[in-house]
Amino acid sequence: MKQFSPACERNKGPILATLRDALSTSGLVLEIGSGTGQHAVFFAEHLPQLQWQPTDLAENLPSMHAWAAAGDAANLLEPRVLDLFSDPWPVTQAQAVVCINTIHIVPWVGVERLFAGAGQLLDSTGILFVYGPYRYAGRPFEPTNKRFDQCLRSRDPESGVRDFDAVNALARAHGLQLVEDRAMPANNRCIWWMKKKQVASNK
Repeated sequence: MKQFSPACERNKGPILATLRDALSTSGLVLEIGSGTGQHAVFFAEHLPQLQWQPTDLAENLPSMHAWAAAGDAANLLEPRVLDLFSDPWPVTQAQAVVCINTIHIVPWVGVERLFAGAGQLLDSTGILFVYGPYRYAGRPFEPTNKRFDQCLRSRDPESGVRDFDAVNALARAHGLQLVEDRAMPANNRCIWWMKKKQVASNK
């Protein structure tokens, strides 16, 4: 059944504009947490140099299939199941990993598994790109994000708006270097990291 997300419809344009800057090369993009499938179709249609692999939990695949069938992007791959808490992942190598509005939903251990998995499968100079709200040390917590955080935690105490420094430290631990942290509408952020090149040892 084809599901529709108003939030996806609102934010797809601004995210696409940022993806054009972040994903400047060709290759395979693994999208984690594709949800309804709206973003996957839209991004694949507008980024034809990329092979777009949508993934999510099994219960979301029917909507993803329906959106894919309604589009005509030849570079949109068959939706596949990916559960952050299960192995193996359906992709073992990629030029980029894209994860939109997921980090604040899953428990922190899921965030850890996302960064660990991205660190393993990304090619050298590959990109991990995330979108969503964050909180920052020394910066007032925006009232809308504070309310959103409270709402998330009331439903699941293990979810919530994440601290940027903690997420960035996690990225560094898995060989990912911050490229840009860009402000987006509605107090969201687009943040992306690059996989560091491995330096050969002379020892």
